[in-house]
Amino acid sequence: MGSRDVWRAGEDLAATYLSGIGWELLDRNWRCSAGELDIIAVEPGSPPVVVFCEVKCRRGLGFGDPLEAITPAKQAKLREVALHWLRGQERAVPRIRFDGVGILLPRDSPPVITHVRGIGS
Repeated sequence: MGSRDVWRAGEDLAATYLSGIGWELLDRNWRCSAGELDIIAVEPGSPPVVVFCEVKCRRGLGFGDPLEAITPAKQAKLREVALHWLRGQERAVPRIRFDGVGILLPRDSPPVITHVRGIGS
């Protein structure tokens, strides 16, 4: 499995996980001139929250936990790209949040999904 396959498998698992916990997926791999957002979803509630999810996937821990790759610089970039997405919405978005979803895809065991709410808060 090449790195692109690992990346795609990780995003697919993250999307399935988020849908499975009752979230509505609004967009995947949304791109603009400033960059890309992996998953944009709505966490139900009163009011609902639009969540920008950064997904990081690795085969193992040799380079650290996948979520360690969401550095402060990456978080700043996510905020910048999210602003572009928000500007394109027809209705106001009352609440937003940034989450990280780390996926480990070990060769000999089931995937491990770690979801951290409110990264960079």
